[in-house]
Amino acid sequence: MDSRTSLCGRLAFACLVIAWPAAHAEISVFTSQASFLATVSAPAVDTFTGFSTTTVTSSPITRAAGPYGYSATSATGFFGAGTAANPALSTQSDLDAITFFNLTGGANAIGGMFFGSDQQGNFVASAVVLTATDTLGAISMQTFVATPTSFIGFVSTQAIAMLVFSTSMPGNFVFPAVDNLMLATGQVTAVPEPHTWTLLLAGLAVMGFCARRSRST
Repeated sequence: MDSRTSLCGRLAFACLVIAWPAAHAEISVFTSQASFLATVSAPAVDTFTGFSTTTVTSSPITRAAGPYGYSATSATGFFGAGTAANPALSTQSDLDAITFFNLTGGANAIGGMFFGSDQQGNFVASAVVLTATDTLGAISMQTFVATPTSFIGFVSTQAIAMLVFSTSMPGNFVFPAVDNLMLATGQVTAVPEPHTWTLLLAGLAVMGFCARRSRST
């Protein structure tokens, strides 16, 4: 075997091997519930039916949505927003954030209706902030002005490690509230990093060069 052909093969193989594991976790964001549902499978919803709108619920809480489980924490506990017939999960203090974590059942997608409420649990127009983190450390932060039907969902190539939800201006008597929290199994795929594409293209280019060299000898 020509030593140059052997060297070409080794270079191409090295580029492809280095590039292969370099695809990284990525969190996809959906602001349409229909698009979110089209991406995930086996979605299940926690509607917070029965959650108290009159007494404080101690933090943390552990709840279920279909086959999935999750925990949530808030610094001073939880209160139900809205009405007893249709409660949403809210906080005891407008300074508090809600952190969702310990998703079980294979869930790597989480979404819901996120908005702001006043002390009586009524909707208040406000910007809210959501920060999703997956188990490989990918982070997505989203800030938007919410309504009671503002859906936002996060789907990762890995399990979701944490979702933190708060209002954008804590201390202004606007409390974070979430309804119809949805957990699911996502179907997005990993996206190669820019340097991964470079290595893949380099490997393919070397392979093409080697093929041309071998045909000319």
